[in-house]
Amino acid sequence: GHVFIGGGYHNVVYIATVNNTLYAYDGDNGTLYWQKNFTRSGWRPPMNTDMTGACGGTYTNFSGKMGIVGTPVIDTASETMYFVARSTTGSQFAQYLHAVSIVTGNEVAGGPKLITAAVSGIGDGSVNGTVTFDSQRQNQRQGLTLLNGVVYVSFSSHCDWGPYHGWILGYDAGTLQQQVVYNVTPNGYAGGMWESGMAMAADGGNLYVVAGNGTVGDSGDPTNLTNRGESALKLTPSGSTLNVASYFTPQDFQFLNDNDLDYGTMGGFLIPNSSYFLTGGKDGNLYLLDKDAMGGYVPSVNQVQQVVPLGSSSNMHCQAAYYKGSAKEFIYVWSENDVLRAIPFDRGSNQLDRTGEIDFLGTGGPTGQSGAVLSVSSNGSTDGTGILWASYAMSGDAESFVTPGILRAFDANDITRELWNNQQNAARDGAGTYAKFSPPTIADGHVYLPTFSNRVVVYGLR
Repeated sequence: GHVFIGGGYHNVVYIATVNNTLYAYDGDNGTLYWQKNFTRSGWRPPMNTDMTGACGGTYTNFSGKMGIVGTPVIDTASETMYFVARSTTGSQFAQYLHAVSIVTGNEVAGGPKLITAAVSGIGDGSVNGTVTFDSQRQNQRQGLTLLNGVVYVSFSSHCDWGPYHGWILGYDAGTLQQQVVYNVTPNGYAGGMWESGMAMAADGGNLYVVAGNGTVGDSGDPTNLTNRGESALKLTPSGSTLNVASYFTPQDFQFLNDNDLDYGTMGGFLIPNSSYFLTGGKDGNLYLLDKDAMGGYVPSVNQVQQVVPLGSSSNMHCQAAYYKGSAKEFIYVWSENDVLRAIPFDRGSNQLDRTGEIDFLGTGGPTGQSGAVLSVSSNGSTDGTGILWASYAMSGDAESFVTPGILRAFDANDITRELWNNQQNAARDGAGTYAKFSPPTIADGHVYLPTFSNRVVVYGLR
């Protein structure tokens, strides 16, 4: 009951859709408080078929509309939600940053704000020494991040359809005036930010993100900070841009680029109360980085805190999770073609402890893209209350097709114990199709599961 809406304090579930519609529902009884569509007047949401050059003209990473994609961010103090909505006429494309009241759905902070940007550079698509933001080709895939009064929005592409670049744009949360423009590869190509939809991580004053396939270095120097594709980045605001305060680039970045094995497809996150940033990608490796001294680029070795190989087939199109009980703390990851893993984080060595790893070896795990998206619920660190929730495609390749989904629950301290799944009584509990990169949300005894079946399914105790 944290939002005063409908005449009282209520739990509210906010749902954003690719049709550019936002809904505010009562989280307990399902009452609809408001719904609004944010497509530009006279325009429509873009379709996958509008991406005419993506994947050779057969772009299926989306199955239809592509309106609001990146997860919104909410400033609870001002009760404001920020999100990006895309619109098109079929030939013109526009992306808008919106700021709306979570109580009424009305625009605030002078929104919406048309997203535009340009930087100096000679990279892919540049004209007369300027690289310009392309509203059609830039994909707002990651969730938004709010840090110190600035809303940060990052971009990737559609099936590597170029020219495109990794962009991070920052807007004043109170006025939506653009404050920050950063391009990952101004003198190169690509460098999009994906992370399976997870927002950029942040601490007191820095952003942490991983850029995928793209140019590394400049003028023949792979350590040059101008182009930092295929790299984990610690970014610090500086004037109207972001400075690379630290970075890590895998020693085999050229192999990763050449074989479309992006670093950074797994959502990276900061391990709580530590100096470490956990990242991963399509090569099947977890990379544990010191967030203040990530390791840079060394051609002969990865100078990082730890490399944890999970197997070359463990493509990490997934979102990992974290839980700290009274005795142990775990990192959970379930990539495609792999088992569910709970790997302890050892505070003595500041490394992941493979000797204490617990694996769920049961059948029915994710076999195609993407892997599982994970969430944890618990009563703090009280033993016996931690539950790991895993949502993924039951069959097929969810990267390019709409597939049936499954939701499973495991004991967070012993993941060999499956507590429940929604296929045990599918007639009652089945959710429909899997919504990739959209993890379950758990609050006040309910589990809210998004789907691609035009509904959000709510679970609770009977």
